[in-house]
Amino acid sequence: MSSHHFVRENQEPALIIANGEACSMDLLQQLLEWAPLVVVLDTAMSRVMELGIKVDVLLGDFDRDFDPEYYRSLQYPLEIVHTPDQVHTDLDKAYLYLIERGIKAANVVWGTGRRADHSITNMTNLVRYREQLKIVLYDDYSKIFLLPRQFEKWYPKDYKLSLIPVGAVQHITTRNLAYPLTNESLTIGYRSGSSNHVSEDGFVQISYKEGDLLMMECKDN
Repeated sequence: MSSHHFVRENQEPALIIANGEACSMDLLQQLLEWAPLVVVLDTAMSRVMELGIKVDVLLGDFDRDFDPEYYRSLQYPLEIVHTPDQVHTDLDKAYLYLIERGIKAANVVWGTGRRADHSITNMTNLVRYREQLKIVLYDDYSKIFLLPRQFEKWYPKDYKLSLIPVGAVQHITTRNLAYPLTNESLTIGYRSGSSNHVSEDGFVQISYKEGDLLMMECKDN
């Protein structure tokens, strides 16, 4: 697979490749095409190398006898970022690295599937970076991102959307969804907004006042 990038520096999302379930090559190529920077977590590096992707940054704690210098010779120039602390996940460390570099947005692949604990953590941790980094988590079945307080986007009729609260979310109002909400609340584990869909071709509007609300744009195949 060829490398990335004809972009304006720091204006397009960086691409982070984690170590969950692999996505389709088509999706990966689409995201690589406009990525100014490709960051790979150490546990995924051997899988990424098999695909022939040019990597800019290799990041992680490099435990389990992982040798980053082996990859430097294969991927030169390659920035190696050693992040040994055990407080943050490797994906969180990648976010913090991008924030420190002044990059404003990130797309993430291979962040879901395989281990359920990693998938749930990767989804819910999006809320930590609300004010610092615009993050979108992709796989072959969904696009996941944190909604701003006021959201509007055009969708075709019957497009599947899920609203997933992280904790409790208050005063949610929606327009053009089959199952509307009017100044209502969602709470994880009690009431969620899963498996909704768009009523008619047109703009979907969503607003809420308190809490953190994830949007999942979903497809079944």
